[in-house]
Amino acid sequence: MNKTELRDPLDIAEAWKGQGRDVALATVIETWGSAPRPVGSHLVIDSEGNFEGSVSGGCVEGAVISEAIDVITSGAPKMLEFGVADETAWRVGLSCGGRIAVYVEKIA
Repeated sequence: MNKTELRDPLDIAEAWKGQGRDVALATVIETWGSAPRPVGSHLVIDSEGNFEGSVSGGCVEGAVISEAIDVITSGAPKMLEFGVADETAWRVGLSCGGRIAVYVEKIA
């Protein structure tokens, strides 16, 4: 299977693990207000910072990738929450002051 055939981040995570990569999975577990991605959205990240999928966009996604690399190193999962005021919402990728909770775990 080549990369263009892989669309589901869970399939990508499985393929990357099969290649011997260390991988973390970030999952949107809760949203409040308006959020760019629904509950259940995934972002898969490897130890080099490569990623596929999406949990939000903007600065939030960059922060999740950074935290995921820490999770890969430590092995300890993390719960992340992001929320912004209406006036800064669009700049960081959350529309209308939405908030999201993202669970990040290393895939064994």
